[in-house]
Amino acid sequence: MQSIGKGDMRMGLFNKLKESLSRTRESLSGRMDELVTAYVELDEDFYEDLTDILIMADVGMKTTELAVSQLRKKCQTEKIGDPKQAREELKKILVDIMGSEPMRLESPMVLLIIGVNGVGKTTSIGKLASRMKTVGRRVVLCAADTFRAAAADQLTIWAQRADVPIIKQHEGADPAAVVFDGIQAAKGRHADVLIVDTAGRLHNKAHLMEELKKISRVVEREYPQAKMKALLVIDATTGQNGLSQAATFREVTDLDGIVLTKLDGTAKGGIAIAIRHELGLPVRYIGVGEQLDDLQPFDAREFIDAIF
Repeated sequence: MQSIGKGDMRMGLFNKLKESLSRTRESLSGRMDELVTAYVELDEDFYEDLTDILIMADVGMKTTELAVSQLRKKCQTEKIGDPKQAREELKKILVDIMGSEPMRLESPMVLLIIGVNGVGKTTSIGKLASRMKTVGRRVVLCAADTFRAAAADQLTIWAQRADVPIIKQHEGADPAAVVFDGIQAAKGRHADVLIVDTAGRLHNKAHLMEELKKISRVVEREYPQAKMKALLVIDATTGQNGLSQAATFREVTDLDGIVLTKLDGTAKGGIAIAIRHELGLPVRYIGVGEQLDDLQPFDAREFIDAIF
């Protein structure tokens, strides 16, 4: 039986990414093909049409203006006049804007997962747990979203799929008390990572802020040796609304990065670029499907290659 090498696995992951981003690629790359075919030189109309294309892909006004400005300067400095070559330079610029900052898994670590209801938070936690377990990490889940009905039940299903333990209490319990129990369980099991689901009541920022502060105090008091990090889950299909959510959550807590879900369901995957530039938050993971292994570490170069 022929073994599968790392190169083959990497290519398989890229093909999965490319397939999941097909709607964005059809929208963006199709228009880019039309653009470079329609123009023989890089005049003002070319740059205006390019700006429109990027904005339609939800790259965002600020990020689009930066990218087009850098492209214009690059083409003028290096005397690039071919639209096809300009497109390749644009890809390099977008990769540089995004950067790639893989999530550093420390042990022990408490990972707070934040986000409004419906963005794929629970699903992402299950996939993260599975991914971490696959690379040999001992993981415990903590169901601290006690506000939403059945949140703990849904997380339990994902814990079973990922084959990791879960700590939970009754609906309406104090989230900080659940986290306390989760910490004791993580210590007892010598876990590497405690992943905590949190409530996403964005409409009540004051309450959300107080709840997160209380959880943080419990972690600092009971688990001082653990590194605490927070990831925000955003639904890519919400486009610029997701950007607004990220800005609001950043007001109430320190964020270490973004988990961008449902990229397979949108033609506006450019929102990933806008998030990185406008908020200064790295995209750590991207969701590219419904299966347990469909959460991938983000790689800017592969992402740009996939949508172009």
